[in-house]
Amino acid sequence: MAWDLFLWIVSFFVSLALVASVFYQVICLTDLEADYLNPFETSTRINRLVIPEFILQGSLCLLFLLTWHWVFFLVAVPVTVYHAMLYKERRYLIDVTEVFRGISFEKKLRYTKLGFYVFLFIMVVFSDQIATQEGLRPNPRELSSLITSQTPYDPIRTGSDHLTNR
Repeated sequence: MAWDLFLWIVSFFVSLALVASVFYQVICLTDLEADYLNPFETSTRINRLVIPEFILQGSLCLLFLLTWHWVFFLVAVPVTVYHAMLYKERRYLIDVTEVFRGISFEKKLRYTKLGFYVFLFIMVVFSDQIATQEGLRPNPRELSSLITSQTPYDPIRTGSDHLTNR
């Protein structure tokens, strides 16, 4: 039970990092569109985060697979496969010279990934909450053994006769 709680805590922080990373990428693209950043700065900032995002997403998907959380694995695998396809075709970096031509597509892609990561984050938070509640709940067998092993209250043995009004 403790491993399950540890899994959900790790998944919580990884999915939070993924949400923050993609949100930062959306902000960079919006700043480029509003002419607050130049194309070189924008592509440098976004390209620096792409490979860590792929690694975190792939490791989260692999973690779900290895711990037999099939629903979470099946939710996470499409984005992982898409990332693997982008990496294999070498289309994962934003080109400085082509950034304005593809800004609409890149923003839509980032918004879609942001929605996906927020959805995954909500799923992880609920599962984390359930694992925490189950981890705090005592085992019924242990609870019944505790109840049956206790002796009834006897004021003579405890020496607290002075507490009763007789």
